[in-house]
Amino acid sequence: MRLSAVEKGWFVLSVAVLAFLYGVAVGAWKWPPYEWIARATEQAEAAYRATQPTPYADRFVGPRVYDRQGARTPRPARMQPGLTLVTSYWSGGEGEPLGVGAKLLDRRGRTVHEWALDRQALFPDSAVQGSPLRSEIHGTHLRPNGDLLVNLDYVGTVRLDACGTVEWTLPEKTHHSIARAEDGTFWIPGVSAEKRRGSARYPDGYPGVEEPVWIDRILHVAPDGEVLRRIPVLDVLYTNGLARYLVKGMSPHPETLLEDPTHLNDVEPLGAERASAYPSFEAGDLLVSLRTPSLVLVVDPTSLEVKWKASTPFIHQHDPDFLGDGWIGVFDNNQDPTPRGTMLGGSRIVALSPSADSTKTLFPTARSEPFYTPTAGHWQRLDNGNSLLTEARAGRVVEVAPSGRTVWEWIHPPYDDTRVPFVMNGTRHNLTREDVADWPCSSVDSVSTSNQSN
Repeated sequence: MRLSAVEKGWFVLSVAVLAFLYGVAVGAWKWPPYEWIARATEQAEAAYRATQPTPYADRFVGPRVYDRQGARTPRPARMQPGLTLVTSYWSGGEGEPLGVGAKLLDRRGRTVHEWALDRQALFPDSAVQGSPLRSEIHGTHLRPNGDLLVNLDYVGTVRLDACGTVEWTLPEKTHHSIARAEDGTFWIPGVSAEKRRGSARYPDGYPGVEEPVWIDRILHVAPDGEVLRRIPVLDVLYTNGLARYLVKGMSPHPETLLEDPTHLNDVEPLGAERASAYPSFEAGDLLVSLRTPSLVLVVDPTSLEVKWKASTPFIHQHDPDFLGDGWIGVFDNNQDPTPRGTMLGGSRIVALSPSADSTKTLFPTARSEPFYTPTAGHWQRLDNGNSLLTEARAGRVVEVAPSGRTVWEWIHPPYDDTRVPFVMNGTRHNLTREDVADWPCSSVDSVSTSNQSN
């Protein structure tokens, strides 16, 4: 029987109405295929978001915490002499685009020397989405002659001379810290070029890792930029029966963890001069920080034996250092859900003694100003006993005495009325304006430097 045009129309309309009503019911009562549609929609939205660049300023700036800017020196007599290297994001004025770079500042906050970095020019084949300048600087290492090693996070490492001329690049998804060993080589965190399930040591995959993950690697790099060795961090954990720390670091959504299960953020070799203060370790052992599981460990890079580990005292820590007196100091972000760390008291410096199994808090004290950065952060024990701390998300570098009182600080000029650029790293160097004046391409007047204080 053939249907008339009117009957066909009513049929199509009826099907459409029924489909609409069923669609309403699917959404209201989650009838099949609600779950399939929801997953497909979520995946489509995620794929679209991945193609959209993060708003430029939002990636590099945070809420303005302090209503002041520049340098101040409350206790000038207590300040460690030298110049401070600051890595951050800089603009020519309010609202101007931000560019990554490093500046060497004197005690008054004046720029003595600077290095600008253009990721696209340095690493033209890198696959970082968005602006050519859109890459964080984390680790740096400044040589006395003005050579600067810089990590552009998850893009590569570059060595520049004082003029900004490239000496070499390492295009290998390096990130975070750069530490120089006594033999002139460097230890630098890196990550696999793509997600993987295993390694040469575990060719059939790491037990329990069902989906490919980003595998952090400890890179041993020659002075000329050649990679001498790559140590997968998961090899270290599984070889020493420490896979349980991957589970401890799991979020309520395990698939989120598996993207970045360790988040290696620091590697520091133990020097021969300090090794005697650590009877359980030997010169050349590596102090390693894994942020995701809140784990710090000491490992022999040759045998991969873990000689010591600690996890309990800190939350999402950064920058552990051998202090040279048998103690290890750790920048404990002490991350909590509040904007300024008011639940747990803010970020702190915790010291641990591997031989005595003891822990103490070096900073803050009852005399300290508030200090908190939920992510990033850096600290440096200075020769006079002070500490230089980087409050990254607040755009602040502060020098504190052992009493916890502020000796000197520098706060980044604000990006706009309510936001300030992040400061990823602040380090004090035993340099004077006279030293910098001897660098090639220096803008410091060597004739007048003797009349200017640091």
